Order: sequence, then structure tokens, then C-alpha cells
Amino acid sequence: MNAQYTATPREGIAYYPGCSLHGTSREFDESLRAIAPVLGLRIKEIDDWSCCGASSGHMTDHLLGVALPARNLALAEAEGFDRVVAPCAACYNRLAISQHEIAADPGLAERMPDILGRPFRNSVEVVNANQLLRDAADAIKEKTAATGKPNPLVGVKLAAYYGCLLVRPAAVAAGEDSENPSSIDDVIRACGAEAVDWNMKVECCGASLSFSRTASVVRLGRAIVSDARAHGAEAIVVACPLCHSNLDLRQKAMTARGQEPLPVIFITQLVGLALGLPAGQLGLDRHFVPTAPLLARLSERALAREADEARKKAEAAAKAAARAEKVAAAPRGGEPE
Repeated sequence: MNAQYTATPREGIAYYPGCSLHGTSREFDESLRAIAPVLGLRIKEIDDWSCCGASSGHMTDHLLGVALPARNLALAEAEGFDRVVAPCAACYNRLAISQHEIAADPGLAERMPDILGRPFRNSVEVVNANQLLRDAADAIKEKTAATGKPNPLVGVKLAAYYGCLLVRPAAVAAGEDSENPSSIDDVIRACGAEAVDWNMKVECCGASLSFSRTASVVRLGRAIVSDARAHGAEAIVVACPLCHSNLDLRQKAMTARGQEPLPVIFITQLVGLALGLPAGQLGLDRHFVPTAPLLARLSERALAREADEARKKAEAAAKAAARAEKVAAAPRGGEPE
């Protein structure tokens, strides 16, 4: 066996951050790293990973678009992992499509080791952050309850926004319904919040047209934000760096008509809040739409809810004590007067 392969399968999950999570979306990376150990998720960044090619690779050449992400899958294989998590929607899409196409084409699978210059069995499962956290829903609930703090997310209404690449094409969408997916909604509920039913959860935000066709991105983003707000959402939850950038960065233009901006947070940041982690550790202080006002409101509600629950418990205890005292003071039947 080639020395690049480990003989024993490795515990944990390989982590492919991709370019965005080391650059413009550092908070996605930081919040994932912050919540993983709390939830018992052992993630390890792939050594020597390289760009998956994103849109440019597969638009330039089909084989290049398959080989670039396959290289990272081969590196994860060589480290002994059987799963890799790719939080970025574009990275997940490219890695999953590469895996799917190689599996479906025996000729391509046979050529791939020579193309990559290393052994490759195409044996690593690709998952996104939504899948990873949905599978950890029980742990999220358990750890949230164990914090001993009031959960600021109880009762808050949130819009789960999937965009395009997490649920399309259907062949690599991990069982998600491309028109009505549920993984982010499930994680929202596991955190104690309410997932609103709205119309734009899988509509395109404009993707990489943010600079080349800014007006189109602003128009599309305004429709998404407006619909989320119309259905009562106090924030939008995303799992894509580009969606976050378009909806967060461009809201200054979207809200030029006087509307209040709507915070846009990553799914990993949401989980971190439920787990009681500090906002700074989750990167919530670096967004263009400030999250501090929302967090302050949620904290006030949580404290008010805790005080109300304490008052109700005290009232119930007082009533129980009064009943016990009344029973104790009542004459006992059958005793001589």
C-alpha cells in the first residue's frame, strides 16, 4: 500500500474549510471550531488542502472541475478519514459533485489516481454543516439545557435560508427536498427557536454577481429580506459564505427605503448562541448588519422569561404551603372533642 495511506481508519471528521472560511467568512470557521468540541465533534483540517475550483474551475474545464475537489478528497482519504465536512455551500457542492461523477463513471475513476498523482478510492463521504448539526440535534438540546443559563433563542423567529448550492442538484443534495428542505429548520428548532414558514428559502441571492451585477443582487436580496421580515423573522440563518455576503453586505442598499436591517447569521453561530458561547468567540461582531441589538433584545427576553418563571414557581410554592397549613390546622375526624 502506498505510504500516503494510513492502515487504520481515523476517528473524527476531516474538515475542508475552503478559501472563504479562511478569508471573508472567518466567522463561519471560528464558530464551527468553537461549537465542535462542546458537541463532541472531532474535526481536523485537511493538511495541504487546495481550492476546490468553485465556479471558475468547472466553468473552465469539466475535468478540472472534477479533479480539483477530488484532490482534497484524496488527501482526506490518505489521512484515514471516511467523512469530510465542507461548510461552504459552494465547496460542499463541488466536492459532492466530484465524488458523484467519479462514482458514476468507471473510466474517470480509473484515470483519477494518475490525474491526481496519488491513490484515490473515492471512499470519503461529503457532508455540509447543516447535515453535521442536524445529526447532532440531540447533543445541541442536551448541551443547551446543561449550560444552566436562560436560552436566549427560545421563542425567537428565524428564517432558514438555503440558497441554491446546498440543495441542488438533487443527486447530491443529501436527501433534501430541493424545493422545501428542512435541515437548517431542524437545527433552528434544536436550538430552541422557531423556524418561520416563508417563501424565499431556496431562491437565489445573485451568487457571484455581487460585483459584476450589483443592482441585480440588491434586487434579489431585497426580495429575500423583505419576505423573511414579512413572515415575522428577526434574523436569517444561512450556511453559505456567498449568501451571507450578499444578504449582509448589501443590506445598506436594500434598506435605503427606510426599512430596518435584518441580521444574517451563520448556522454555526446560531448553535453557539444556544450553547451559551460568547458572541465575540463566534465572530458575531464582524457582520455588516450589527447583531448586537438583536442579541441585547434576546438577552432581555430571556432574563424576563426567567424572572417570570421564578415568580410563577414562587407563587405555586406559596399556594402549596398555604394549602398544607390549612390541612394541618383542620380538626381531625374521629377525635374526641
